[in-house]
Amino acid sequence: MAQNYYQKEIETMPVEEIKKLQTEKLIKQVKHVYEDVPYYRDLMDKKGVKPEDVKGIEDLHKLPFLSKADLRDAYPYGLLGSPLKDCVRIHSTSGTTGKRVVAFYTQHDVDLWDDCCARAIVAAGGTNEDVCQVAYGYGLFTGGMGLHGGSHKVGCLTLPMSSGNTERQIQFMNDLSATIICCTPSYAAYIAESLKESGMTPDRIPLKAGIFGAEPWTEEMRRNIEKDLGIKAYDIYGLTETSGPGVAFECCEQTGMHINEDHFIAEIIDPDTGEVLPEGEKGELVFTALDKEAFPLLRYRTRDICVLSRKKCSCGRTLIKMAKPMGRTDDMLIIRGVNVFPSQIETVLLNEGYQPNYQIIVDRVKNNDTFDVNVEMNPDQFTDTVSGITSLEKQLANAMKLMLGINPAVHLVPPKSIARSEGKAVRVIDKRNLH
Repeated sequence: MAQNYYQKEIETMPVEEIKKLQTEKLIKQVKHVYEDVPYYRDLMDKKGVKPEDVKGIEDLHKLPFLSKADLRDAYPYGLLGSPLKDCVRIHSTSGTTGKRVVAFYTQHDVDLWDDCCARAIVAAGGTNEDVCQVAYGYGLFTGGMGLHGGSHKVGCLTLPMSSGNTERQIQFMNDLSATIICCTPSYAAYIAESLKESGMTPDRIPLKAGIFGAEPWTEEMRRNIEKDLGIKAYDIYGLTETSGPGVAFECCEQTGMHINEDHFIAEIIDPDTGEVLPEGEKGELVFTALDKEAFPLLRYRTRDICVLSRKKCSCGRTLIKMAKPMGRTDDMLIIRGVNVFPSQIETVLLNEGYQPNYQIIVDRVKNNDTFDVNVEMNPDQFTDTVSGITSLEKQLANAMKLMLGINPAVHLVPPKSIARSEGKAVRVIDKRNLH
């Protein structure tokens, strides 16, 4: 099978050359961050590290980590690495207690991000002959704009559909013969289901490939989507903090995602000790952004658990591969592509006058995530009138939607009806079987 590359000389670069390039970029980036980001300079000073101590990628371990807590503490401008007049865009993700993570981009940052997404589209077989339907959300979420920019770079006809309005998605897909679709895997499965209900068989759907990410999905789900849409389904990985989708992408081999190593250095660490683990060991994924100007994060802890591998790939790419994340070291849930932390639910409950006695139940029904929150009423709020309870549930659901960006189904339950445990309360029941 002929292999497609967007930037062949980089994607197939010998490993020693990649490491040499990373070393050059890292030395420059550490200097930039030390000089232009006071927050990180303080962290380096506390650790007793100066830019001249980093002579290559072998010295990366000397640098301090950055965590989500740092991003929250430095909000909004504390980690900015470029003058605001040079920034052209922001994207954002929700933080653990409602304080958002805001990432900044210069035009150069946007261009490089678009290149990363273009590599993913070309690896999925995309060319300037294709029609690419982008059904990720547009706006502060990075999914829509990231794949949109990548699609432009490849020269595809780009359909900026955003998410939702499935009837219109299907109409455009058929009328304009979309060949590639980009969205969350659960939305792809929902589109497949809607097509089946309307009597469309996979051979009558113009799609040939899909690029799916932003939420966990299983191999079983991949096979179902491939069968139901008659396509090949590719995984994509990214974080708002490090640009967005396109940090890593899957090739035709589908045995992990190639990390764009000319832009990102990946490490696997022991989540408890911070010690760097050898290749092939399972641990927490850490990224250093080598080219980012406006938001140049060094050694950012993703909280995702995975494995890295340099095993030779049949696609010819030499970029290291990351396995599909196998869980997280924190309690974050990804529901319908949105990051949800139990602490956010807690914040809402306390603000609304409830005790933090609650349980989150997540499931996947007909390929869609369901999101229920059971909340104990305080004895003084307890009412057994249906209309009284419904009104309180609605009020609480609205407050949670404001905090989280998605709608939970809130169920108020009698005081003391949620089981108490001796140890840590079981706050989350995730029935989706994602591993």
